[in-house]
Amino acid sequence: MATEQGLPFVIEVDSKIVGQLNVSNIIFGSLSSATIGYWVIPEVAGRGVTPTAVALVIDYLFNRMGLHRCEIDIRPENSASLRVVEKLGLRYEGLKERFIHINGAWRDHYVFAITHEEVIGGLLNRWIRGKVPAQKYPWQVGGGPTFKHTELNDGHLGS
Repeated sequence: MATEQGLPFVIEVDSKIVGQLNVSNIIFGSLSSATIGYWVIPEVAGRGVTPTAVALVIDYLFNRMGLHRCEIDIRPENSASLRVVEKLGLRYEGLKERFIHINGAWRDHYVFAITHEEVIGGLLNRWIRGKVPAQKYPWQVGGGPTFKHTELNDGHLGS
């Protein structure tokens, strides 16, 4: 596995493909980390499918592949994806301005992460048992920080 840089996963519900989860930028050695991205069809959103898939993959990366840290980058206006990291209790680490080029412009992304030490018994197990620690997220505190480069403010502040 030392040569793997990415892993694709299919998300399936009732024998139907409903989404995809990709692990990218897998780096072993001193960094020992990876980045996760995902999507699901609207019909399964809100049913716990995505948090389950994300937790299973993070547990796999920590316990089988020996990684130490996983990161998820989410556009600030993507409330469904923000809810996934909130449910799982991933730590908010900041804002990456103009991080990814999407729909003709560079878009901001919030950064979330978790380390193996934070979920020794498993992320899925922690979530199912209701043991997710409370976190403070920008959208919960006084409206949160102003993000500049999203589709919500095209034409303003450099979008």
